[in-house]
Amino acid sequence: MSIVIAVDGTAASGKGTLAKKLAAHFGFAHLDSGALYRLTALAVLEAGGDPKDESDAVRGAQTMDLSRAGDPAIRTDIVGRAASHVAAIPAVRSALLEFQRNFLAHPPGGGPGAVMDGRDIGTVICPSATAKLYVDARPEVRARRRWNELKGMNLRRAEQDVLAELNARDAADRSRPIAPLKQAPDADLLDTSDLGIDAAFAAALALVKPKIEGALKDRQRG
Repeated sequence: MSIVIAVDGTAASGKGTLAKKLAAHFGFAHLDSGALYRLTALAVLEAGGDPKDESDAVRGAQTMDLSRAGDPAIRTDIVGRAASHVAAIPAVRSALLEFQRNFLAHPPGGGPGAVMDGRDIGTVICPSATAKLYVDARPEVRARRRWNELKGMNLRRAEQDVLAELNARDAADRSRPIAPLKQAPDADLLDTSDLGIDAAFAAALALVKPKIEGALKDRQRG
């Protein structure tokens, strides 16, 4: 297994941005696991399927287009809600589990490690990760961030509606029977409520750097 940084947390907490910056800092590969479920949801919706239907959702997982990971369409609230539904289906999680574990075991580009962010990376996908972070922030702070993100994509929404949808998403993710959103016992908690991105990254780096540098030294000695 390569060196792995698992970054879990709530929606709009900043975990994706932090994961990308950590990957760039250490020269590791990066994968947003949430994008896999959003791409699956998008494939289901574009095919006219039902995200709650197992056969439709599994077909979406099998036909998702990874080249669209940067498509703004997957960041809409509609796709986000659909992603919560497909992510609660065991057959979909099984279909994507091997892909994620293979990415961590063999990072693209042949580098020494990988950073993956999501909701169950440190608890299910890679419980043996070298370093684990659980990123969170107050709901109203996360709602404002998501509202600004949507506004930047010319998607006009009422901020209170965004907050309500975030709260509903949190509840669904935390209560699902399969791989629920929760902090791994050995994950470091990082609350970004009152931190800008630079301060949040400095805090994240301080938490994971000793573990990653120790693992890199062990690999060199080995």
